[in-house]
Amino acid sequence: MFLEHTGPLGARKGWIEVICGSMFSGKTEELIRRLRRAEFAKQRVEIFKPGVDTRYHDEEVVSHDRTSIRSTPIPSSSNLLLLASGIEVVAIDEAQFFDMGLPLVCEQLANSGVRVIIAGLDMDFQGRPFGPMPQLMAMAEYVTKVHAICMHCGGLATFSHRKTASQDLVLLGETDSYEPLCRNCFNEARNVDAGTVPENNAHKA
Repeated sequence: MFLEHTGPLGARKGWIEVICGSMFSGKTEELIRRLRRAEFAKQRVEIFKPGVDTRYHDEEVVSHDRTSIRSTPIPSSSNLLLLASGIEVVAIDEAQFFDMGLPLVCEQLANSGVRVIIAGLDMDFQGRPFGPMPQLMAMAEYVTKVHAICMHCGGLATFSHRKTASQDLVLLGETDSYEPLCRNCFNEARNVDAGTVPENNAHKA
């Protein structure tokens, strides 16, 4: 589905593909899988992540199951155009943490013949569209939404519920801070957090 293709004159064509979903849904694992296939095909690849994301490693993208690949942390989307020079496949992890200039940069890369693979949270801890992700999803040729398992009922989870009291939009964390929930369980958990529903009426993990 994502094989490189060329135009009638042999010019390499670029495109954008987005992998989105909640926390613990396998977004980074899927990103790494696609990059490994591109590397196997002898394509020149590079993966970038926001400099703020140092949860597992300063210079690697690491999934929740500890699968990893070397990456380049950058402070701004504007760094991508220079650093991606001569690269055939550009991957961007945790795209929701980047600035709102990222969609334009990705469009420029794709227009220049680069395959751009983006992974990120589509919604924040409040269930709202997150950063540049909505625009990236609208621009992309391919969008893959992956799902986690709801920690309360076992259904498909699409929401990332924050278990701590912090209201900061960006709060890096793992299972101690977040849990994946389905829509119903997320709404119930949010009501409990707000004190509008007795806790014994909410689903338990």
